[in-house]
Amino acid sequence: MTEHQIAIVGGGLAGRIAALAFGRAGFNTVLIAPDDGKADGRTTALMDQSIGFLRTLGIWDRVRPQAAPLASMQLVDATGRLLHAPTVKFRSTEIGLDAFGYNIPNAPFLAILAEELAKLDNVTIMPTGVANAELGADAVRLHVAEGTEVRAELAIAADGRKSLMRDTAGISIDSRNYPQTAVVMNFSHDRPHDNVSTEFHTRTGPFTQVPLPGNRSSLVWVVTPEQAAEIVALPAAELNLRIETRMQSVLGKVSVEGQPQAWPLSAMTARRFGAGRLALIGEAAHVFPPIGAQGLNLSLRDIETALELAVQAKGATAGLAIGDAYDRRRRADIVSRTAAIDLFNRSLLSGFLPVQMLRAAGLHMLSAIPPLRHLAMNEGVSPGRGFRSLPEFLREEIRRKRA
Repeated sequence: MTEHQIAIVGGGLAGRIAALAFGRAGFNTVLIAPDDGKADGRTTALMDQSIGFLRTLGIWDRVRPQAAPLASMQLVDATGRLLHAPTVKFRSTEIGLDAFGYNIPNAPFLAILAEELAKLDNVTIMPTGVANAELGADAVRLHVAEGTEVRAELAIAADGRKSLMRDTAGISIDSRNYPQTAVVMNFSHDRPHDNVSTEFHTRTGPFTQVPLPGNRSSLVWVVTPEQAAEIVALPAAELNLRIETRMQSVLGKVSVEGQPQAWPLSAMTARRFGAGRLALIGEAAHVFPPIGAQGLNLSLRDIETALELAVQAKGATAGLAIGDAYDRRRRADIVSRTAAIDLFNRSLLSGFLPVQMLRAAGLHMLSAIPPLRHLAMNEGVSPGRGFRSLPEFLREEIRRKRA
């Protein structure tokens, strides 16, 4: 049996970042994560608050050369429906930032995290899976596939949407499947992207181009499962032309790199996000479509909250049994973000005229009303930032108009 303060189950981006965060904070940590050997061709957009967290962990200087800044983000209505929403463009300079965030390829990001974890003497890496778990009042006991028992004061479940840890705790979920599949790929292009990310809203979902370093971008193309199978099977030349046409040639000729990957879309929210000596993070707690660059950003806020509570609880009588407090702290953020993204995704799929009217009106207001733009941009970067800064923004607007 091995004993640790923190046991993290799951080795994706959320799990590895959590292990690094707890390790850097001085906790005796074990990361239990089998290596599935699969290359992750996706990219992740992290907003300014999340970049700040990576700086705190001391890894941003290593990650930055792999990343591209997101200085502008624009939403383009390409649904072809009767009610056409205006194009909305957000610029980070409007809220005093050089960039809303950065787009980072997952594969080198994961590799950097693995290298940084290997440097920490207080972090143990176990490249195996959990066979079963016992969540006791005094400790968590994990029986790993090798036959070893791991005892920990707190378990962080980062083991994905089919989480064994969540099931062991008896935490139920609310889930739904969408009639959509995300096709993801990277591509090069003739014209510079100027650090602008463009999200075309189509009848099947968003078609989102996000900058990468140089004349390269990543793409998330949400379509029906049947269309996804067709796209993945297209010859390279035909796929390149299809993407260029869909993007209205704004980046010139394109050339896809490697083979596109297809990911069926679904949504899931756990009914609790923690209990006793267990905290759920990442896709063990929440899953939603790739809209608005919220996925890993929400997961990093999970990690920050769990770490903060663990540091506070370290010397307390109850020890690291932070699960119930964690559930209370994370509920509003997770539920509100998940509901908003689900609602927006459904509005793209709906052919119901009143829904189209509401969506078009909402985008028009985002385009035309400065306080609403200010609020939306700041809230997208960091929860609460928009509401905290809105009074000063309104005062400045009044002063400007009087002048």
